[in-house]
Amino acid sequence: MATNQKILNGLQVNRSLLAGGVVLTGIGSVLGAAGAALVCAALFTAGRDWVRSMETPPGALAQRALHEAKVASSAGWEAWRAEHGSPN
Repeated sequence: MATNQKILNGLQVNRSLLAGGVVLTGIGSVLGAAGAALVCAALFTAGRDWVRSMETPPGALAQRALHEAKVASSAGWEAWRAEHGSPN
């Protein structure tokens, strides 16, 4: 039993079995990371293609929405000032 080593309170661990488990866990981790990278690449490509196929780019939509929000805010402020008078 040269492959066994006594650890805490007489617990014996088979070193070759432990080493095999460590190797398989390492290989599984590498394969899992590679699979995750492939999934991310596929999703990134699909998202990029979807954005490219849009009629109006997302940046232009955001600028339009910001402009509309500023106009609405200004109109609301002007209406409030007209009703309540100038804060002077």
